[in-house]
Amino acid sequence: MRELHELSALEQAQAVRSREISPVELTRHYLDRIERIDPQVGAYVTVTGEKALDQARRLERELPDGPLAGVPIPVKDLNLVKDVPIMFGSATYRDFVAPVDDTVVTRLREAGTVMLGKTATPEFGLPCYTETSVSPPTRSPWDPRTSAGGSSGGAAAAVAAGLAPAAQGSDGAGSIRIPASVCGLYGIKPTRGRISWAPIIPDLAGLSTNGPIARTVADAAALLDVMAHNAPGDLYLAPPHDGTFLACAGRDPGRLRIARYAAPVVPGTELDPEVLAAYEEAAKTLDDLGHDVVEIPRPFGAELVPEFVTMWFSFACMHPVADEHHDLLRPLTRWLRERGFATPAPDFLQAQARLQLATRGALELTNAYDAVLTPTVTQPPRPVGWFEDGGDPEQTFERMKHFAAFPAIYNISGQPAVNLPLHWSEDGLPIGVMLAGRVGGEGTLISLSAQIEAERGGFWGDRRPRVW
Repeated sequence: MRELHELSALEQAQAVRSREISPVELTRHYLDRIERIDPQVGAYVTVTGEKALDQARRLERELPDGPLAGVPIPVKDLNLVKDVPIMFGSATYRDFVAPVDDTVVTRLREAGTVMLGKTATPEFGLPCYTETSVSPPTRSPWDPRTSAGGSSGGAAAAVAAGLAPAAQGSDGAGSIRIPASVCGLYGIKPTRGRISWAPIIPDLAGLSTNGPIARTVADAAALLDVMAHNAPGDLYLAPPHDGTFLACAGRDPGRLRIARYAAPVVPGTELDPEVLAAYEEAAKTLDDLGHDVVEIPRPFGAELVPEFVTMWFSFACMHPVADEHHDLLRPLTRWLRERGFATPAPDFLQAQARLQLATRGALELTNAYDAVLTPTVTQPPRPVGWFEDGGDPEQTFERMKHFAAFPAIYNISGQPAVNLPLHWSEDGLPIGVMLAGRVGGEGTLISLSAQIEAERGGFWGDRRPRVW
C-alpha cells in the first residue's frame, strides 16, 4: 500500500473527497515529513504548521469544489502571503511580514489548498541556484551533494523529496524549468499574462510569471487551472484558453509538427554529452510517437544576450534595500545591483525594444510548429557551491549564463515552455528537456507532455530520489 506522499496531488484530492483521508491527516503527514526530512534538502525557509492545520480544519467543515481541494501546496518565498514572513531570500528582509496576499495565493486559498509554508529561493530570485544567507543551501533529493537549482529551488526540492505533492513557483529566466530539470520534475512556465502578479508585484517587461511544479503532468495542469487569473491593472493578458488545462492532460494531441535545435544562444557555451543524449532521446521518443520532428536554425541570435543582461541588471534593483542593510546583500546581488543602478533609463528601454523586435522575428519561425524541443540546461546538476566557488561575482554570473543558456529566451518571447524529466545520467541524476509552444499554447504542450508521460509509464518509473 502506498504512503500518502506517494499519491499524486489529484489522487490525494480524490481521497479527501471520498473521506478516505482528512485534510488534517494529510497536512500532519507532510508536516511530520518536513520536520524529519527537510534538514537534508533545505526546501522550506518558513514552515507555517499551525496556520496549515487551521486551514485543514476549516476544510474538514467545508470543502470547496475543485480538483485540488484539501491538498497541501506550498508558496515560494518571493510571493506575498498575508501575515507570514517573507524574506525574498535576503537577510535585508529578515523581519518583514507580508501585508497582503498575492492574488495567486488568494486563488490557492479559494481552491481549498493548504499552505504548508514558504519554499526557499535565492536572493530576490536572481540566481539559478538556491544558496542564501537566510537558510541552508537547497539540495536536490536525487543527490544532496548537488544543487536543486533556482530560483524555485525550494519548491522543486519539496516536491521531489515528497515534502509537498506539488508547488507554486515562478519563472523569470528559467526559474521553474531549471530546478524542475535538476530535480526530475514537470514544470510549466505559462504564457505571459496567464497569471497575474497583483496586487503589488509589477509585471513591467513581462519576463516573470507564476507557474506549477509537480511530479505528473495532470497535477501541474490542475494547479495551473487554479493559478490562472487576471486582475485589474495587469499589463499583459494571455489569449483565452477554452476549457481546463487538466482536460488537456487527457486529450490526444494528434500528429504534431515539432521543431528542434540544440545551439545555445550564449556564445562559447558547450553542451555536456549527457545533455545531448537527453535531447536526442526526447527527439526519438517524439518521432516514435508519430510526430514530425524537424531540425531548424536557432531562432534567437546571440545579439540578444547583452540586451537581456542589461534588463537583468536593472531588475536586480527592484527590491528596495535600506542603506544600513546594504552590507547584508550577497556578493552576486551587490554586483548585479551596482550595474543596474549604473544603467541609464534609455539603455534599459532600448534593450527592451530590441528584445521585442527580435521576438517578432523569432515567432515567425517558431509559429510554424506546434512545439519546439531544446535542452533545458547545458550540464548535469552542479554541486552545491559550484556557481560561487571562484569567489568572483562576475565569474558566477558567467557560469549561470552558460548553465542556463536556453530557458530565458521564452521569458523574452512570452511563449509557454515546460520541462520534461525524461533522462537520467549514468550517475542517476535527472536531466530534463524543454518544449516550448505557441503563445497561448499551454494546452498543446500539456497534451503532448501527457502522451510522452503515458508512453514512458510515468516519468520516474521505479526510480525514487535518495531523499524520499
